[in-house]
Amino acid sequence: MKVNEVPQDPKDFKEGDKIKKLVYAVDKDGNYTGVNSAGWEVENAATKQAWDVADEELEETAQQVRAGRLSPIAWYMKKNLMDTALLAKYVGKWAWQVKRHFKPQVFNKLPPAMLEKYAAVFNITVDELKAMAKG
Repeated sequence: MKVNEVPQDPKDFKEGDKIKKLVYAVDKDGNYTGVNSAGWEVENAATKQAWDVADEELEETAQQVRAGRLSPIAWYMKKNLMDTALLAKYVGKWAWQVKRHFKPQVFNKLPPAMLEKYAAVFNITVDELKAMAKG
C-alpha cells in the first residue's frame, strides 16, 4: 500500500483519537517507510467490541468485590489487563496462590509485604488497594 492509502478512519471509543499505530507503506520512491495510522473501520469496530467486553468484565468484577465475593486484587488485575499467570510472575507467587488471594478472607490476612508487592505491580498505594475492599 502507498503512504497516501494508509487508513485513517476515526475511532469513537475510549481515547481512540489519541491512539495511532505504526504501519509500513511504500513511499514515492518505492521504499518502505513507517506511517502513523488511526486504523480502518473494521479494525476499529473489532477493537471497540473488545474494549466493551473488557469494561463489562471489569464492572462485574467490581460488583463481586463490593459484594464481598472477591478481593480487590481480582479487580486491579482485570483493570490492568492481566491474567493470573502474569500477575503471579510479577508478585513472585504461583498462580494458585494469587487465585487464593482473590478470596476476601485470605486477602484480609495478607502480610503488609505481600500487599506492597501487589500495590507496586498495580502502581497504587496499599491504602488504595484496601479501600476498594471497603467500599
